[in-house]
Amino acid sequence: MVERCPVALDTTGKDIHAEADRLRAAGPATLVELPGGVEAWSINSHAVIRDLLTDPRVTKSARNHWPAFINGEIPPDWEMISWVAMDNMVTAYGKEHVRLRKLVGKAFTRRRTEAIRPRVVELTGQLLDALAATPPGEVVDLRERFAYPLPALIVADLIGMSQEALAKTAKVIEMMIDTTVSPEQAAEILGGWRQAMAELIASKRATPGEDITTDLIAAREEDGSRLSEDELTDTIFAILGAGSETTINFFDNAITALLTHPEQLELVKNGGATWDDVIDEVLRVQSPLAQLPLRYAVEDIELDGVTIPKGDPILINYSAVGRDPALHGDTAADFDITRADKEHLSFGHGPHFCLGAGIARMVAEIGLSTLFERYPELSLAVTPGELQPLPTFIMNGHRTLPVRLTAQVPAGAGAH
Repeated sequence: MVERCPVALDTTGKDIHAEADRLRAAGPATLVELPGGVEAWSINSHAVIRDLLTDPRVTKSARNHWPAFINGEIPPDWEMISWVAMDNMVTAYGKEHVRLRKLVGKAFTRRRTEAIRPRVVELTGQLLDALAATPPGEVVDLRERFAYPLPALIVADLIGMSQEALAKTAKVIEMMIDTTVSPEQAAEILGGWRQAMAELIASKRATPGEDITTDLIAAREEDGSRLSEDELTDTIFAILGAGSETTINFFDNAITALLTHPEQLELVKNGGATWDDVIDEVLRVQSPLAQLPLRYAVEDIELDGVTIPKGDPILINYSAVGRDPALHGDTAADFDITRADKEHLSFGHGPHFCLGAGIARMVAEIGLSTLFERYPELSLAVTPGELQPLPTFIMNGHRTLPVRLTAQVPAGAGAH
């Protein structure tokens, strides 16, 4: 048994990649300390992560497999309580996970993905039109003005949430991913998002619509079972949070990567590479989700001389997967859309693979291609080193993305 001497994770997330490299070098599983003094096993190598994501001895259900949570040792105001207190397909195990995923999967059809394409094109155009009023040379925060609103409003449309309700919920989501919050703020977050989702569900029961919330309210299994009220509330919030925050960070990272590698941007513009190449390389080298709390060992798990004891929490580092030199060699940390192997696990792997991956890729392709068509001379307004990371080890993005638009091509002039 490895001596329990945890490494304290940097809650400010100032250099998640360097931290992952250090943890990976320490072994297949490294004991770390989370906020509140909670210990977990950090996994940072591609091979081990890929295996554990499909290992039936690993669960995401705290209520079934984390003794400290079950016994009340994890307080209700623990800084990360929102991530483990959910009751939905993300935190379900075994047959319950299969049941919930089948119910939720009914709402993520290919037809729905294609049906929202015109709305994505429309909203992208509206956001870029609004940027056109920026005075020449003025600095614009493209995270706030484009990377954030595009995916957030699309996901709000999908679940049938008004822009007013989204604005109120956005602050809760921002606090939830912040790993520097206080216990008091953590308790406020949990109550805040549950109240917001309850209001949304009540409105959809009163006035059903063509949206995922309405579909989930109505969804039934073959045996007649439905989502419980808690499952419904927590599932809709998971869709909102996962669908918006990850795509916001994707846009942030993709725009940054292309502006700091102009030769690769030019390659895409000239047809030497595709937007799919860009999407997969960004997801590989800058996974928008850094680490997703938490998984748990259903029984003792042996990993090359390291034992993760039954019931211990496990923290999977998605941002470390594509940067593992064992998978991508000495250039693993380099952004290169021409590399043949862009393997990543940014949409997950195995039974928890992201149901919304198709929608996310569609929004990413339309958003990026249209942005660079409309603003071909877009440039960073600061040096890359001046970009400040989000204060979290859960998400991977920047606090702001200051750019200069320079000139624009009128809407419709480019060949989208």
